[in-house]
Amino acid sequence: MSDVEVTEVKWLWKPYIPIGKITIIQGDPGEGKTTMILAIASAMTTGDVLPLSKEALECSNVIYQTAEDGLSDTIKPRLLAAGADCTKVIVIDESHKELTLSDKRIEEAIIETNAQLLIIDPLQAYLGSGVDMHRANEIRPIFKNLSNVAERTGCAIVIIGHMNKAGGTKGLYRGLGSIDITAAARSVLLVGRVRADPSIRVMAQIKSSLAPEGKKVAFKLDEENGFAWIGEYDIELDELLGAGSTESVLKRAEKLIKEVLDDGAKASDYVVEKAKEKQISQRTLKTAKKNLEVKSIKTKEGWKWQL
Repeated sequence: MSDVEVTEVKWLWKPYIPIGKITIIQGDPGEGKTTMILAIASAMTTGDVLPLSKEALECSNVIYQTAEDGLSDTIKPRLLAAGADCTKVIVIDESHKELTLSDKRIEEAIIETNAQLLIIDPLQAYLGSGVDMHRANEIRPIFKNLSNVAERTGCAIVIIGHMNKAGGTKGLYRGLGSIDITAAARSVLLVGRVRADPSIRVMAQIKSSLAPEGKKVAFKLDEENGFAWIGEYDIELDELLGAGSTESVLKRAEKLIKEVLDDGAKASDYVVEKAKEKQISQRTLKTAKKNLEVKSIKTKEGWKWQL
């Protein structure tokens, strides 16, 4: 290790998308994964600023490969709606030969165009025929090679993936295929919708190997207004995963408040800390407080909550 040179992690969007590494964005069909990544790609082509980021992106080329949506009737209209510079969005020609994650054309295209972002949408379409995505021994060499391509070229590689139907399962285990797929990624992002308002979608980071996990980021997506970033958003992860309803999360919060305040008033900071231990967000805690008509009392020691 004495011969290993220490290097600093570089970011396309800290801490969500590292440069020279693999990032996976997963979610159920129709949740807005593609629209969101196209908004990010568009920002790359114009040097725009992404939510919760202090610095503008470096204006650069983007390679976008999709097997699900038409380039002329879906992808380009979305790029134009997002204000992209379409001269900087490049597609590898698959008319004569389909692309796979093991294809040498990926690295060649990144080097030739100096692209800083490569998007593969979706994962299942680019593994190659004969590859069983559930077999670790078949997946590992593919992702090892792709990781090496990302590192050699300094390109951020983002792969879009669908999720399985395993309700109640941790987010990392909801991705289709072998767990080695998510293990190879340095960052895994989950996109889901808010049940109370389906037009609001939220991106949550469920794996972050290179930095502390980022805050949840929301965007609005509807037919009338299209796509628009909202910014930081407070929501329970299990609500996005569909593992529990908003009501059940509220019930847990209400139960916690009753237990904590049962024998008298407690410091508000203490209640919030107890909620954090139970993975209950401040937004949910405030709603539960309102439902239970909990009073805030100012004392010499500070603010307290009382039933």
